[in-house]
Amino acid sequence: MATAAPVMLVEAATFLAAAVVAVPVFQRLGLGSVLGYLAAGVAIGPFGLALIADPDSILRLSEFGVVLLLFLIGLELKPARLWSLRGDIFALGLAQLLLTGGLLAAAGLAFGLSAPVAVVAGLALALSSTAFALQILDERGERNTAMGTRAFSILLLQDLAIVPLLALVGLLAAGPVRDGIAWQDIAIVLGTLLGFIVVGKLALNPALRLIARCGSSEIFAAAALLLVIGAALLMAQVGLSMALGAFLAGVLLADSEYRHQLEADIQPYRSLLLGLFFMAVGMSVDWLLVLTHWPLVLAGVIALLAVKGGVLFLLCRLFGSSTAEALRIAAILPQGGEFAFVLFSVAVAQGLMAAGLANLLTAGVTLSMAATPLVGLLAERLLRRMRANKAPALPDGPEAAEVGEVIVAGFGRVGQIVAQLMAARGIGVTAVDHDPGRIDIARRYGNKVYFGDVRRLDVLEAAGAADARAIFLCVDDPAAVNEAVDRLRGRFPNAALLVRAFDRNHVLQLMQRDVDDSVRETFESSIALGLQGLRQLGVDGPQLEAIEQEFRRRDRERLAVQQVEGEYAGSDLVFTRYDDGDTRAD
Repeated sequence: MATAAPVMLVEAATFLAAAVVAVPVFQRLGLGSVLGYLAAGVAIGPFGLALIADPDSILRLSEFGVVLLLFLIGLELKPARLWSLRGDIFALGLAQLLLTGGLLAAAGLAFGLSAPVAVVAGLALALSSTAFALQILDERGERNTAMGTRAFSILLLQDLAIVPLLALVGLLAAGPVRDGIAWQDIAIVLGTLLGFIVVGKLALNPALRLIARCGSSEIFAAAALLLVIGAALLMAQVGLSMALGAFLAGVLLADSEYRHQLEADIQPYRSLLLGLFFMAVGMSVDWLLVLTHWPLVLAGVIALLAVKGGVLFLLCRLFGSSTAEALRIAAILPQGGEFAFVLFSVAVAQGLMAAGLANLLTAGVTLSMAATPLVGLLAERLLRRMRANKAPALPDGPEAAEVGEVIVAGFGRVGQIVAQLMAARGIGVTAVDHDPGRIDIARRYGNKVYFGDVRRLDVLEAAGAADARAIFLCVDDPAAVNEAVDRLRGRFPNAALLVRAFDRNHVLQLMQRDVDDSVRETFESSIALGLQGLRQLGVDGPQLEAIEQEFRRRDRERLAVQQVEGEYAGSDLVFTRYDDGDTRAD
């Protein structure tokens, strides 16, 4: 007798099927994956086909995708770079939050809301969606542009503002309010932050090094997840944002040699949970309430997009952005954010806000998210029209990512020499190796080598393979080299692929894989040693050069013949005299 399938598997299949159908359709229409996920959520939610009964529990689970996203963002921001963004974060970001919140609060007062409710609603609506905005930037390849960096700075200030905004809700809520300032709570928060930073600086890298020595990729991935979850839970315990804890953990590891492996291990979970988050948002909209009050909801969404977009555009221009950059930022960040849901729920729980109003505001935030891709399309159309009217040249496309010009995979005897030759010419090098001991030795001599498995395409992509001019595979493992070549050649066809070959047989295998060049690991050193011996035995310079050229020519010919005949099997031990013009066949 057949047994019933577990509910969890049925729901998982439902989510996956909805995403597989909706997302490609919306991407094909040019509307982006975010809107596709939202539409999929609406379709399977309580107000669609009702295939999922409890969207709230799914939303709470999927919010961890935002936490993982902030961790990955932190990995990309070295402390020095974060410090360089302080102006945009604390000046532009704070100005946006206060000005947008003030205008929206004034609108709430005009519509009859009490002052405390209007203030909370205005500031909550001033927050943008980090998940939505960064997903859009990633899809366009604009995360590392000047525009993307400025947009992220605004988002980061909003994330930092969650804690004081939650405290503000408590102060404004009806009921008894504690006298004075809770200095003890403030001391606990500051002490936790300071302790986390100090312990992170001292202990994270050694702990990851110890785990990497185990040689288990699964355990390293588990450790990466544990790190993010632990940091998030620690911050939540003292009343801070889980996303902030994950972000700080990422920043502390931004200079670590393990950052690329961590990014590759976390990325699949982050992408999966973010997609689930967008679907859960689509499911959570009370469409009956929206239909009942649709004129009010529609007017509110339009007002939110207009006010927030207008403030963003004007402030970005005031802080030095070009017209095109300011318009793009205004089109990416005008929506409400996921943290507005949190503020609304806390306000309802503390009796500050009526549940009906909170539901309407939540619906408005969700619809503003859904409208963001459409706003982006309108902004791009406006920019194209400006270009057609011969407007000043507009910056377009991402700036160069902060990666080396070449990647050296494997930092042993061969990789070290290759890296030194590249550096001697001033060519930037990103080195990757899977041996923690070798990485430690490289650090002692002032070299930065990142930890990672070179057979994994996602690790090399995190290291910058998509932008590298050349990739050197210097790994002492023919099977791993062949596997990496097969994956790299199809994914990054523009990068020159230069490979360390183990022996003659490996060279023949690589010739079938269309590498740009390969060198046997003992070939050149053996030639050099043999020529040095001939020199000691009295053979002069011209004769040495002739012998070397003839040897190399015959070796190339034998390789060509063996490539046609099939895999090489034999010793290739042939003695031939190369003097007096003797060119007899081997």
